[in-house]
Amino acid sequence: LARVVDAYRRIRNTLRFLMANVSDFDPAKDAVPLAQMLEIARYALSRAAQLQADILAHYEVYEFHPVVSKLQIYCSEDLGSFYLDILKDRLYTTAPKSLARRSAQTALHQITHAMLRWMAPFLSFTAEEAWKVFGSSESIFIETYAEFAAPDDALLAKWSRIREIRDAVNKDIEALRADGKVGSSLQANVALRVNADDHALLASLGDDLKFVFITSAIDLVASSDLHAGVSTSSSIKCERCWHYRDDVGVDPAHPTICGR
Repeated sequence: LARVVDAYRRIRNTLRFLMANVSDFDPAKDAVPLAQMLEIARYALSRAAQLQADILAHYEVYEFHPVVSKLQIYCSEDLGSFYLDILKDRLYTTAPKSLARRSAQTALHQITHAMLRWMAPFLSFTAEEAWKVFGSSESIFIETYAEFAAPDDALLAKWSRIREIRDAVNKDIEALRADGKVGSSLQANVALRVNADDHALLASLGDDLKFVFITSAIDLVASSDLHAGVSTSSSIKCERCWHYRDDVGVDPAHPTICGR
């Protein structure tokens, strides 16, 4: 029973985060077209479309248990420890109507719609309770499944590799944390050595790279192997975005926050 409670709480808490962060979002006015969305948001929608295809295939043959398992893993790994973790910075610190924030909210809004429908057959009361707040019709049970664009295989492959590299870097940061040298990953500066293919992949993210890796600074170096050199930042922590930056206090009127 304790394991069931943990699984349920993970899904429910993910849903709470999603709904809280689209509370000021009106899809009719604020939605960003797919072509204009940030790449990570387009990846998140492709991943959701891929998962929905799996889930609907299971439902076709009345296989409920694999859906429960896949949804739990999706909430924990795809959303909780990756996409939502990265999004917190732009959701909380960028301008309310900025492209970065509205792009993220567009993806979150579509994922929430889809997720409520995936949940409904086995978390019926929770899905219906959430639908009363989030939905526009009388009940979740008169809805059909959400429609996504076809998954972008190239985008899925690219971000799958980025996530693998990110996991490797996180292990090195974790070792530093275990030694008490850093608190959060934002306190770490990373010098990342990667091969030519991975270098091109990561360089394509531009300034977004450090946000994807949730570090204050990351330097890419072309090499023959994958290696992350992690050190503790000597910069000052910004009170607003929690990044460690050299330009904290650049505005005398706001001595505790960075230029960004």
